[in-house]
Amino acid sequence: MNDIETNEPAAAQFSDLHAEDAGAPDLNLDVILDVPVTLSLEVGRARLPIRNLLQLNQGSVVELERGAGESLDVFVNGTLIAHGEVVVINDRFGVRLTDVVSPSERIRRLR
Repeated sequence: MNDIETNEPAAAQFSDLHAEDAGAPDLNLDVILDVPVTLSLEVGRARLPIRNLLQLNQGSVVELERGAGESLDVFVNGTLIAHGEVVVINDRFGVRLTDVVSPSERIRRLR
């Protein structure tokens, strides 16, 4: 019996395992669909000296470099994947994606 339990013949298993080598990858994304990732939204950024940071207290306002009405950055595990806007649905915040970064652009930004 084969090491891999299946009803497929061994030759079919071998061709599936090595399909990527033949230039026609057999992508089975089912194996990663339940892997959790962290989704985060960035409204904007600010750079300030530690002196000013230590002076912050309740009610302080920190001015961000991004203007009101500009889109948010949407990150997955720290990688920019989209831009969006805040929406409120049933008294909860959400994000509506307005622009999705292409896979090739995401890979370019990783370098």
